[in-house]
Order: sequence, then C-alpha cells, then structure tokens
Amino acid sequence: MKKNRLTLLVILFTCFGAQPTSAQKHFQRPKPPIIDMHLHAFGFDEYGSPPPPNEITGKRPTARTDREALEASLAALKRYNITKAVASGPLEDVRRWRDAAPDRIIGGAYFGPRNALPEVSLLRREFMAGRLAVMGELGLQYSGLSPNDSMMEPYFTLAEELDIPVGIHTGLGDSGTPYGCCPKFRVTLGNPILLEELLIRHPKLRVYIMHAGWPYQRETIAIMYMYPQVYADLAVINWAIPRAEFHEYLKGLIRAGMEKRLMFGSDQMVWPEAIGLAVQGIESAKFLTSDQKRDIFYNNAARFLKLDNK
Repeated sequence: MKKNRLTLLVILFTCFGAQPTSAQKHFQRPKPPIIDMHLHAFGFDEYGSPPPPNEITGKRPTARTDREALEASLAALKRYNITKAVASGPLEDVRRWRDAAPDRIIGGAYFGPRNALPEVSLLRREFMAGRLAVMGELGLQYSGLSPNDSMMEPYFTLAEELDIPVGIHTGLGDSGTPYGCCPKFRVTLGNPILLEELLIRHPKLRVYIMHAGWPYQRETIAIMYMYPQVYADLAVINWAIPRAEFHEYLKGLIRAGMEKRLMFGSDQMVWPEAIGLAVQGIESAKFLTSDQKRDIFYNNAARFLKLDNK
C-alpha cells in the first residue's frame, strides 16, 4: 500500500508540479522595451575579413556575409526587446538594415574613419523621406575635426531646420587609434566642452553626447547643465571599460541630476554579443532605482526622439 501511495505522489508531482508557479509566471513576462540610441549598420567585414575578435569576450564573430551579420544583430535586438535602434553606417548598409526591419531600425547618417557624410542635398532628401531620422554617429574626432569645424556648419543648419537629432562621438577611441586607422585623431577633440559654440549658434539643435563624454565627466555635466536640450548615451562605456569604472562614472552623472537625460546605447559594431553586455552594464548598477533604469533604457530616449509625437 505504501508503495502504491508513493507511486501516486510521484505521478501527481509529475503532472502538476511541472506547472509554473505564480512566481515563475512573473519571471516569464515579456521584457520591458528598450531603445538603443547607438548601433551600427555595418557589413560583416567592416573591420576586416574575417572580423577581429571582441576585445572583451575574445570571441570572433561567426558571420561571414552581410546577411548573417544583420540577422545576428536583429536576433540580439529581439532577444532583449530592443524595439527601436538608431543604426548608423554607410548609407547603403543603413538602407539594407531598414528594409530588413523597418519598424525597429531608425536610420542614422554616419561620419566615420572610412566614411564621409553624404552631401547635404542628399541627406535632406533622405530625412524628408523618412529613410533617415538621426544625424549621427558623427565621428569627427577620427578625422581631426572639432564640432565647430566650418565644414560641418551646413549639416548642423540642416539638422536644426528639420529638427533632426544629432549624435556626436566624444571621449576616446580604441587604444592606439592615432597610430592605426586615424593619424589625425586627438584625445582633446573628444572633450564635450567643444560643443558649446555649436550649441550657441544652433539653440534649437537636439544634440546627444555619445559615450557620455567618458572620461570627461565634469565637462559633460557642465554642458548638460547649461544646455537642457543636450542628452547623452552610455554606449560602449557600459561594456568595454571596467565595470567598476563605468558604474562610478554613471553614478557621478546621476548624482549631478542627469538621470532624465541619459540614454541606453550599445555601440554594437560587428559583435552582436555587445548588445547583451551593454544591457547587463545597466542592469547590474545596484545604485539605480527601477524607475531610473526604465528612464535610461526607454523613457529618456522616447522623449528625446519625440516618439510620442509620431
């Protein structure tokens, strides 16, 4: 009899014990949405073929075609419920990414070490047609340019006229950058304080400081304090620098009252796992409240991009 009773208990546990509890159901809820303000629409060979390993994880990308690279990035975006992502790169690549995920990808005009901005008239058409919606990433520093360079004035005038957000690279680059791709690169050109004259000339320009100006914390705070239209993304520093350093930097920005103007970004280039690492960089910041994390992951970017108005 005892054996039969034990068998019955095992059957009951197997049938009903496997059902998710209320706590398990809670953890199975869909992830809250995230906006990635700093992603790159690159081909798989942007940094060589095959691409180099991720310096943080040591993993080499498995993609060997543009399509595979795109699919791997889109899969990572879906995995973390990143519902909108500003993706910049060569114009043909941005178009390819938008065609693949038009509801998820926001096109960004790109200026980088190997790519100049398209001419102003072409950008005007792209913006007005809705194929591009952000001017950035503008990696002016890699070409030895300041945000105040006269060459950029027609572009900033266009962005202000059309109310197009502008994302400008600040801070540092990869170690040894001036000895490699970009001999004109200078650390001093990454100081966010150089944005001031631009902001004075274009008071209606919506600018976000990419990489939150790291390591120029005091200058970043000064610019954001004086110019309330300026926001900042936390891209790449949320996964590529030591976690303790990132958290200390972020804590300083929060302490200075910038919590409503900090935005999530991954700066995913050709390493899709960077997206998850960037998410973890924010999630692991125990000093942030749940509301502050929601603001960084979504609310601040939605406000900056005026998504509620679209």
